[in-house]
Amino acid sequence: MRKIFSFPILGAVMVSIVTTGCARDTKPDETQTSVLENLPFVYRMTVQQGNILTEEMVDALELGMTKRQAHFVLGTPLLVSFFHTNRWDYIYTIKRGHQPMEQRDLTLYFEGEQLVRIEGDLRSDPSLAAASTPEQILIEVPDYKPREGLVRKGLNSLGLETKD
Repeated sequence: MRKIFSFPILGAVMVSIVTTGCARDTKPDETQTSVLENLPFVYRMTVQQGNILTEEMVDALELGMTKRQAHFVLGTPLLVSFFHTNRWDYIYTIKRGHQPMEQRDLTLYFEGEQLVRIEGDLRSDPSLAAASTPEQILIEVPDYKPREGLVRKGLNSLGLETKD
């Protein structure tokens, strides 16, 4: 019986297949998307990441605050370095549908337990925080009217029980 393939030829074919497979550029684009994904009628959900940062929250910050007070105002920082425990980084990103991604950064620096510096996209304005007065909410609660159950109504209709 005659051999169709010899070992050296088969080995050369296998090596060429493997090397051409590795030579192909398989690095994906920045984000692999479908062609249909960019159409305006295709729904893309809103994606939020990090701590929500608003101007009111940043205005409530004051130099000299303790770490605990800053934590109460802004929440837990997204990044706290093991080597730089006196620096807290707050990062907030939001991507709404087909709009470009928005990013807000805020960095707090502490000396000991006191807030000494604030850096980032949002700047605090303590005069705005002091000028805003808390709103008072008035809630009216109606007087309590006891409800009678079916048994009590039946007894009252027979005259067997008196009302309180």
